Amino acid sequence: MADVLSPPPALRLRVQDTVREADGVLGLLLADPWGAPLPPWEPGAHLEVRLPSGRTRHYSLSGDPGDLRTYRLGVLRDPGGRGGSEEIHTSVPAGCLLDVRGPVNRFPLVPAGRYAFIAGGIGITPLLPMVRAAAAGGAAWSLLYGGRTLTSMAYRDELAALGGGDLVLAPEDTHGRPDIDSVLRGLPDTAAVYCCGPAGLIAAVESRCAALFPARAPHVERFTAAPDTAPGSASGPDEAGFEVELRRSGAVLRVPPGRSLLDVVREAVPSVPSSCEQGICGTCETKVLAGTPDHRDSVLSEAEKAAGNTMMICVGRSRDGARLVLDL
Repeated sequence: MADVLSPPPALRLRVQDTVREADGVLGLLLADPWGAPLPPWEPGAHLEVRLPSGRTRHYSLSGDPGDLRTYRLGVLRDPGGRGGSEEIHTSVPAGCLLDVRGPVNRFPLVPAGRYAFIAGGIGITPLLPMVRAAAAGGAAWSLLYGGRTLTSMAYRDELAALGGGDLVLAPEDTHGRPDIDSVLRGLPDTAAVYCCGPAGLIAAVESRCAALFPARAPHVERFTAAPDTAPGSASGPDEAGFEVELRRSGAVLRVPPGRSLLDVVREAVPSVPSSCEQGICGTCETKVLAGTPDHRDSVLSEAEKAAGNTMMICVGRSRDGARLVLDL
């Protein structure tokens, strides 16, 4: 994994074209304004996009890593969301310039002889390049792809054209809920399971994987925090709050109950980067110099959490209520 504490490259890209990928899904093609090749990327990577309003959002790359002329994003319009997708659909036309950072990959495709991919709705965006890579590499693969309706499911034709695997499209209005067990049952121990989609789908996949092969966890990417890592959930008592020392700034601040570490840090370091504020994107990852973090994110691996070298300060706290010392 790349050094995630080093900021990814900053780029200013032009929206070369917008494409209706499916009902409610807008595709953006981004290119360098002067035609320069874009930084390379691998399946699972995403871009951090700064929208004209100043909002920052993360979108998975859904195109072909072999084509460095353009980056392709697929954005589902969510009127009930935080406003980013609505802005993309209404205020980011072709010709618009966007500041982006990346690509960054926290959802890499591991080597395997067999893959089982499970996508829900717009969760197909990071999985499509993975399926393409698996097919090109001659690995056995299957994809269970669910959505509300067939017309709301993006990239169907591209997936069907790949061949060499087992593709099952499962629109809920005609097929009901995706049959997860049909994909997981009988997988060899060497298979890799990948899932991206709504929280309910990911929870179901994790539950079935735990029952069928407890020693092998699925690879997942979330759009929202898992219930037990969501802001406000607690893995230990913190009624008294805790102190945070910002070593480079020289500030010592009190983090009271009910207030996030990120909010308090912003009092001394207003420019500290953040985006999702749910512990799912990794933007606010910060080096820990002393203390024991109480990790509540869905980004770090269990080994990384145990090491305690970094933390996501949007959701993390102090495990024992003692002072945390951060490299800020």
